[in-house]
Amino acid sequence: MVTGQAARSAGMPDGAATDGGLSHLAFFYRDQRDYLAEIEAFARAGHANGEPVFIAVPGDKGRLLRERLGNRIRYADMTQLGRNPARIIPEVREFIDAHPGKRVRYVGEPIWPGRSAAEMCEAARHEALINLAFAGMAATILCPYDATALPPSVVSEAERTHPAILGNGRPGTTARYAGHGNIPPECDHPLPDPPGAAERLNYETDLQPVRRLVASHARQAGLPDEQVRNLVLAASEVAGNTLLHTSAGGTVHIWRANGEILCQIQDQGWITDPLAGRTRRPPDERGHGLWVVNQLCDLVELRTGQPGTTIRLHMSVPVP
Repeated sequence: MVTGQAARSAGMPDGAATDGGLSHLAFFYRDQRDYLAEIEAFARAGHANGEPVFIAVPGDKGRLLRERLGNRIRYADMTQLGRNPARIIPEVREFIDAHPGKRVRYVGEPIWPGRSAAEMCEAARHEALINLAFAGMAATILCPYDATALPPSVVSEAERTHPAILGNGRPGTTARYAGHGNIPPECDHPLPDPPGAAERLNYETDLQPVRRLVASHARQAGLPDEQVRNLVLAASEVAGNTLLHTSAGGTVHIWRANGEILCQIQDQGWITDPLAGRTRRPPDERGHGLWVVNQLCDLVELRTGQPGTTIRLHMSVPVP
């Protein structure tokens, strides 16, 4: 990959990128050689332009890239950072804010083979929200996708959440891009109903029954004490928002499935900010509830609109 004037002639994004500064590209790779070569070229072009680079990819991929690129780059294991995709945007924003006056480059791979359908859906939501969260910021963001191992639906969603696609070192626009901040429709469908065996609790004025219910199920599931406290706190934050912002109370369902304990909370509120829980607020401001929930839970699914809001909290149960 080339830099400077040559890069502009080749179409490589520089300061005059799409969306007033943000360049958000998907990269569909078919083998490890292609993957490593393109990301290495992307990172080295950033260094040549004096741009700080942040790479967050899953597992051993980070080690392989570090061996090629050295330690001048910030690295993160996406299996940890992006276990809950709602945690990614704040980390990238922190990186951008740490380099004022500079364009930055970020490589983020939030979807990899083996992720659950719910995780892939929330990661696709994250990809769409990148266009909103970083609009106008001087950042070039590259998102790799394993085109041979991921479901075709994931590739299709990536085409709708990225304004451009990188191929042969050149970015090209895609006619399938859904537009600024638009979520793929499949990721906004109502969540499937809880199973019939899930325990249900209605609450109106008191959070203590919610806390007791969640704590009891979390302990029975075998969660360590810290995770029990985290799940109880997360459920309390969500249910507390019901009491603060609605007058009709809410409903909790809790159950176990596929190595997780799931706690779903429904009410008649409507969360209008699509980035709620994905931006750090100053300590003296209100509205930290969903931020806290995303830091505590392994996955958070959120569906909201005029009929009401459903938030489903996931916590993995440790294998003995």
